[in-house]
Amino acid sequence: MMNTFLSKGTNVAWLILMFATGIGWWLGHTNQSGSEVAKLTTAGVIIVSFIKVWVVGFQFMELKHAPWWLKHIYNAWVLIISFTLIIICIG
Repeated sequence: MMNTFLSKGTNVAWLILMFATGIGWWLGHTNQSGSEVAKLTTAGVIIVSFIKVWVVGFQFMELKHAPWWLKHIYNAWVLIISFTLIIICIG
C-alpha cells in the first residue's frame, strides 16, 4: 500500500508540500526575541516558500516534461527572486 502511494510523483510532491507547510508554520510561530532572529526566521520562511513554489512548478505545472531551456529559466527565476527577497529581508 505505501509503495504504491509513494510511487506516484504527485503524492510525493503533496507530502513535500505538507511537510514544508508545517516547517513554514513552525518558523512563523517561533519565539522571535531579537531582530536578528526575526530576520533569520523570515529568511527561513522565504526559503521554504520558494521550495514549495519550485515543487508546484515542477510537479503540477508539468515542468518536468518541459524543454530544458524552460526548466533552466524557471529554476533561475526561483533562485533569483528568492535570493533577492532574502537579501532585502536581511539587509
